[in-house]
Amino acid sequence: MRVLVADDDVIAVELLREVLADAGHDVTCAADGNEALNLLNQGSFQVLISDWEMPHLDGVALCKEVRRGFLLNDSYVYIILLTGHETTAERIQGLSAGADDFITKPFNPDELLARISAAERILSLETRDVAIFAMAKLAESRDVETGKHLERVMSYSRVLAQQLPAMGCYVSEIDPEFVRLVYSTSPLHDIGKVGIPDGVLLKPGRLDDREFEIMKTHARIGAETLDAALKRFPNAKFLRMARDIAASHHERWDGQGYPEGLKGEAIPLCARIVALADVYDALTSKRVYKHAFAHDVAKGIIINDAGSHFDPAVVGAFLAAEAAFIQIYDQYNEVPTVTSLAA
Repeated sequence: MRVLVADDDVIAVELLREVLADAGHDVTCAADGNEALNLLNQGSFQVLISDWEMPHLDGVALCKEVRRGFLLNDSYVYIILLTGHETTAERIQGLSAGADDFITKPFNPDELLARISAAERILSLETRDVAIFAMAKLAESRDVETGKHLERVMSYSRVLAQQLPAMGCYVSEIDPEFVRLVYSTSPLHDIGKVGIPDGVLLKPGRLDDREFEIMKTHARIGAETLDAALKRFPNAKFLRMARDIAASHHERWDGQGYPEGLKGEAIPLCARIVALADVYDALTSKRVYKHAFAHDVAKGIIINDAGSHFDPAVVGAFLAAEAAFIQIYDQYNEVPTVTSLAA
């Protein structure tokens, strides 16, 4: 395990380093929260052990920065807070900030290693996310035009999910777990396209009405595929969200979408988020029948469709996070764009 220890107490740092290193872990140390955040962005750490009270950026603030997704590394970081107190209020504050576990100072070495072992078990779930992405990539591989579509939609969806509660929207529905799940399951939004014939899916041009009706069945196929998995694992939250996204990411806020014609908040929030991310990526990506539109063109279309195609709150989050969308697009940019619809 790659472990980052953040503590301004030199003695505590050396004790933690010694115990963890003796157990075979790769340990890096930081003297405060800011240094820890910089190190997290430079390397792939699996576990962060942070003191609660530190100068510049304390443990709680550091937790919040990590859980807001301000890391260049997309892997989940398991956070253990070191605290000299064990009050219920403090634990609630730490958990709300995104901490996964606590250790009371002075720490017991055996307890520390036991909690690291627990972290290893939790982090093993990340293999689930790898499997999800691999399955989605396999389905996507039939369409040679998609490029980095999955990576972009994942990142756009996460930005929107983070931005909504920051604006006071859907605060009771969106927590760090929701953000992680919408990021990891959004690649499955088009999994149903595995059931679409090549003559429709790979047609080099716009679909006619009959072909479009066939294409639309991918939402129902995806839902049915994931429903089958849900019957086997009914308590798997990631499967439930993946199913909702696959089934409903083509529904419209005004009820004119498909396959069920759901309207407004009857559409699962995760699907409303992925819907905008997916459309933005379609607009800004090149297809055989269209150029890749510039950001401002795509932005204008999305604004115009607020309250009809899209949840107005999600459009508001898109506008607030516009710079992040541009950064993600630039990161995965593959083709030149045009500046207007006329082009």
